[in-house]
Amino acid sequence: MDTTDRKLRAILSDVLGLKPGQADAFTDSTGLFGDLPELDSMAVAGLLTEMEDRLDIIIDEDEIDGDLFETYGSLLAFARAKVGSA
Repeated sequence: MDTTDRKLRAILSDVLGLKPGQADAFTDSTGLFGDLPELDSMAVAGLLTEMEDRLDIIIDEDEIDGDLFETYGSLLAFARAKVGSA
């Protein structure tokens, strides 16, 4: 588990108010939007803001689509790509 992975799990736990350890069990194929009741359209905005703040990245509106929040793996890949290009 790399730094971006650890930070993203912490962000999801904090923003969504997940049970302790719940995010630690996420795999690349763990479903997010539509599978986690805590992750609704209102939570997405808070999640993106926290990702920008804690990962020190900028997320442009045109980068956000439904596929981004489909699985933990897709969100992590996006975060790693943004951190790598920051």
